[in-house]
Amino acid sequence: MAQRTILTIGDETLTKKCRPITDFNEHLATLLDDMTETLIASGGVGLAAPQIGVLRRVVVLLDINKDPEEVIELINPEVIEHNTLEETVEGCLSVPGKYGYVMRPTWAKIRAQDRHGNWFEREGEGIVAQCFCHETEHLDGHLFTEKVTEYVEVEQE
Repeated sequence: MAQRTILTIGDETLTKKCRPITDFNEHLATLLDDMTETLIASGGVGLAAPQIGVLRRVVVLLDINKDPEEVIELINPEVIEHNTLEETVEGCLSVPGKYGYVMRPTWAKIRAQDRHGNWFEREGEGIVAQCFCHETEHLDGHLFTEKVTEYVEVEQE
């Protein structure tokens, strides 16, 4: 496993649409492992492959609603259902130090494949639902900054 460099706003890779994963092999396993290590080291909650320069439909995120936290691997994910949107503060590893209000659901269901190609569905609440939406938008070349209605100051721990 290796930590990868997280690209930041201004890098054109972050604006490109990602290709689906069709081969579930050692390269994918290495990518998932590296993404997990990078995410944990970053202190973030979610990471999409384009954020590390890989234009593939791959996401890892932490389900912080679980104790202990659980890493969720999503291959070719698609948000298939969500509830009404509410205003929430959001940030992004690719936009360091910037936070803003965006509209996100408090509950969402996602359909994705695991590292072996098996399809599954998963529901998430709160920040997990928010991450489902935020990270899948990365896969289509979008940043949360496109949705911000107002930027805010957030104190760092």
